[in-house]
Amino acid sequence: MASRGWQFVAGPVTVVLIGMFFTGEVQGYYYTFWSLIALQTIFDFSFQPVIVNFASHEWGELSQGGANLSTVDKATIGQHRSISRLASLLRGSLLWYGVAAALFFAVVGVAGVAFFSQAESSQAESSQRLSWQPAWLFLVALTAVNFWTVPFLAILEGCGQVRSVYRLQFARAVLGNIAVWILIPLGAGLWVTVAVAAVRLICELIWLVSFHSDLISTLMQRPTGERVNWRQEVWPFQWRIGMKGLLGFLNASLMNPVIFFYHGEVSAGQFGMTWQILTSLQAACASWIRARTAMFGVLIARREFTELDRVYFRLLAISFAFLALGSAAFYSMILILNHLAIGLADRLLAPLPTAMLSLAIVVLIISESQWVYIHAHKRSPHFGLATFGSLLSGVLTWWFGRQFGVIGVSATYLFMTAFFYLPLWTAVWWTCRSHWHQDLGS
Repeated sequence: MASRGWQFVAGPVTVVLIGMFFTGEVQGYYYTFWSLIALQTIFDFSFQPVIVNFASHEWGELSQGGANLSTVDKATIGQHRSISRLASLLRGSLLWYGVAAALFFAVVGVAGVAFFSQAESSQAESSQRLSWQPAWLFLVALTAVNFWTVPFLAILEGCGQVRSVYRLQFARAVLGNIAVWILIPLGAGLWVTVAVAAVRLICELIWLVSFHSDLISTLMQRPTGERVNWRQEVWPFQWRIGMKGLLGFLNASLMNPVIFFYHGEVSAGQFGMTWQILTSLQAACASWIRARTAMFGVLIARREFTELDRVYFRLLAISFAFLALGSAAFYSMILILNHLAIGLADRLLAPLPTAMLSLAIVVLIISESQWVYIHAHKRSPHFGLATFGSLLSGVLTWWFGRQFGVIGVSATYLFMTAFFYLPLWTAVWWTCRSHWHQDLGS
């Protein structure tokens, strides 16, 4: 609750500071930096939710047997099946993220330089005065290093340490925002992005060493009991959810780079600021469900499907209601800013594209919650439909964004969210839920 409250408070402060101290060009680079950093989902292959789901199922068996992570020591690593499998899962995921980090730094670092250089050559001369290269490379490097902390956080979240993980995220958000608020008025410009990445990495390292070093040391030992069979257990689920994460970049993160490349930094900055506010609202409201991912896995492992549905539908109703109210409030603010001709209105999108994006994210929370529910079963069905939808979204975003700018990408996003994904994934969710629970309950 504290983390959600902080997002609602901190977001407007950051937006005002960016509007006051950033030029339109710097604002455009700032938000496009973060859009390209979202390419990390391609390189980590969306492995984090997979780790959480697998760890939660092992934790469900452990807790049923009366085991407790506080009693785990090196002597039990090979004696308890689930503990040994958790150790195997952690070691394998660390290897995965190590390779992903190296590839991310090499590919995204170079691709980002090429993208911004090409866009810079075709834009106004003002953009050429920005020294964006050092900040970009440092941001990519710190993001790559941060890959290494993901497996530890995911294992701990899956093993019932949800409160601890979310306390970390709250502290990280507060300290990151404070750094932003200090550095923006001091003229740090694009180096603000580097500071945010550095604060995140430092907070996570301190948290892991200070509060969970004993458990991590234990799980880092070579397992001598049963191990996770990656080819048979993880990969059939992983490659589907990973490809969905990879293609998910085409659904949302592609919009800002398209606007930046074809319509300039100022338009990209307006879109980026509006999009960040809306996605922050969406993330804050969706956290009611995402925070229960491990709980869903435990309930499924125990075959408590009635309780699973009760918790899920209650949280979905809460998330949807708060997001609808928040989006309506934000849209009302846009109307007021434009009516009063307040300067901040020039840094945000006009009312029409804002309305389309606001409606889209409210609808999107239903589809996203359905996939949290589905993935908690350690399954990811209908990969072909997801692939088709993502490719279609990417093509439409590029085409209409190139031709019509922010109106084009906003209309595309609303169409895909409300008229393609919502009916499609609702049908998939309903079918899978009925069949899986009948099979597992028998």
